[in-house]
Amino acid sequence: MNRRTKTAVFGAALLLTATAAAASAAASSDSGSGSGSPVRAREAAALTGKAKLYRSAGDDITFSFDAHLAAKDKADPMKATGTFEWSHYLNGEGARAKAKVDCLLTGGKVAVVSGVITSSDLPGAKGKRVGITVHDLGHRDRLGYSWASTGTPVETKDLPKCVGSAPFEKVKKGTGDFSVTPWQPDL
Repeated sequence: MNRRTKTAVFGAALLLTATAAAASAAASSDSGSGSGSPVRAREAAALTGKAKLYRSAGDDITFSFDAHLAAKDKADPMKATGTFEWSHYLNGEGARAKAKVDCLLTGGKVAVVSGVITSSDLPGAKGKRVGITVHDLGHRDRLGYSWASTGTPVETKDLPKCVGSAPFEKVKKGTGDFSVTPWQPDL
């Protein structure tokens, strides 16, 4: 072989080696930690986080979410799991509640989650369905709740799953953040 042919063959060999190495690295990163474990599918939707709401009167209102829709349940938002809870106190009076998630819908950075109250110190609230809407705007999130027009979850009658109100409340700066994973259904 002449020198020009040897150089071309050597260059082709280097290119093949680099291509094979890149493919191997991509395969390793696709399999998780490179240990041969399979890639976990991205969950279909999620709403997580904790923050306090801003109220000029000084109300202490906190919401927290741990709601998830598994990838395998992508086609059915009513298979969402998790919990959410909130408390509202002013001058030492108020109540708290915790709900079990029964539906989660997200679109872009907006989530609507509903659930049935499993525990609360608000008389008559246990067993009621409530819905909350969150708009994830970074650290300036907004939130709305199904009992906005009635004043209390106790007054809400026969609320369907995944129904909330417009996110009219603001998160108090520096108190936390909500995170929304967008739902991407097969349409």
